[in-house]
Amino acid sequence: MTDGPGRRTYLDVLRGVAVLIMIEAHVIDSWTRAADHRTRAFGESMILGGFGAPLFLFLAGIAVAMSAGSKARRTGDSRAAVRAVQRRGLEIFLLAFLFRFQSFVLSHSPAWGMLKVDILNIMGPSIILAATVWGIFRTAHARIIAFAAATAAIVWTTPIIRGADSLSALSDSLEAYLRPIPNLTNFTFFPWMAFVTAGAIIGVILDAARSLETDRRVNLGFAVGGLVAAFAAYKASFMPPLWVPSSFWTTSASFFFIRLGLMTAALGLCYLWEQRPSAGKRWSPLQLLGRSSLFVYWVHVELVYGLISHPLHGAFSLRGAWIGLVLFWVFMLAVTVGKDRAMKWWRGDTVNRYKTRAYFRSSAGGVKP
Repeated sequence: MTDGPGRRTYLDVLRGVAVLIMIEAHVIDSWTRAADHRTRAFGESMILGGFGAPLFLFLAGIAVAMSAGSKARRTGDSRAAVRAVQRRGLEIFLLAFLFRFQSFVLSHSPAWGMLKVDILNIMGPSIILAATVWGIFRTAHARIIAFAAATAAIVWTTPIIRGADSLSALSDSLEAYLRPIPNLTNFTFFPWMAFVTAGAIIGVILDAARSLETDRRVNLGFAVGGLVAAFAAYKASFMPPLWVPSSFWTTSASFFFIRLGLMTAALGLCYLWEQRPSAGKRWSPLQLLGRSSLFVYWVHVELVYGLISHPLHGAFSLRGAWIGLVLFWVFMLAVTVGKDRAMKWWRGDTVNRYKTRAYFRSSAGGVKP
C-alpha cells in the first residue's frame, strides 16, 4: 500500500509567497512618494503586487474542495461537510465588516468605509458558492466540469455585467459587489470570484490524488500545464475579443487566464521546492506565514495604511520603499513568530491547568473523612 501525501506543505509555502506579495503591494503603494508613482518600475511593482489577491482566492478555492472532501470521508456525511465549509465562508464574510470596524475605530476612517468591498467580502460568499457547487455534484469528474463551467461563465460575462445599465438602479453598496465604484470597491465578484471556482478545480484534483506518486504526477502536470496555459492566454491577448470589448487589465479573459496559468505553475514549483532534501528538517518562514495569512492580513493593513504609520505615507522614493518593505517583511515575520509562540504557550498552559484541576478533583474525591 502506498502512503498518502500527508499534509501538503507546498500549499502553505505558496500561501506564504502570497503573504509576501500582498505586503509588497500595500507597502509600495502606501509608502512611495507620488512622483515615483508615474515610473515604469512602480508600475511593474504593482503588477507583481497584483498577484497577491488572486493567489489568496485561488488557494481558498483549493481549500474548499480539499476540506469538503476530507470532512466527507471522515464523517461519511457530505452534507455536513458542505455546511461546515459554508459556515467558514460566512465567518470570513462577517470578518470583513469587523475588519472595517477596526479601521473605523483605530484610524478614524469614515463610517461609510465599513461598506467598502474588499477581498474578504468577495472571498466569503465565493467560498459559500464553491462549497454549494461541490455538494450538488457527487463525483470528482462532475465537480471539475461544474467548476470549470462556473469559472468560464464568470470570466466571460464580466464585461457584460460591468457594462449593464440596469446595475445603476442598485444602491452603491450593492452595486459595488458587481462592478467598481470609486472609493467603495477594491474587488468585485466579477471576475474575482472565478479565482475561487478555478482553485476548486485544482482542489478536487489534489483531493483525489491520495498517493505520493499521484500527488507528484499531478503537481508536475500543474507546473507544465500552467505555463502552457499562461503562454496561450498571453498570445490570445493580441487577438480581438470574442464578443464584448474588454479592458486587458480589468475585464479581459486573457489577463485572467494568464494569472491563473502562472498561479497553477507556481503551485507545481512550490511542490518541487518541498521535495528538496532539507525540506521538513528546518523551520520554514514561508510555511509559518502561510499558516498565519489571515492574522498577517489583519495586522499589516492597519500598520501600513493606518494612523500609526502616517509619517511614512508617500515619504520614500521607490528604492527607499523597497528597503522599507524588506524591513517590514522581517518585522511581520517576527510578529508572527511571537504570535505563534504565544498561542503554543497558551494552549500548553490551558492543558496544564486542566490537568492540575482534574488531579486535585480526583485527589479530593479519593480522600476519606
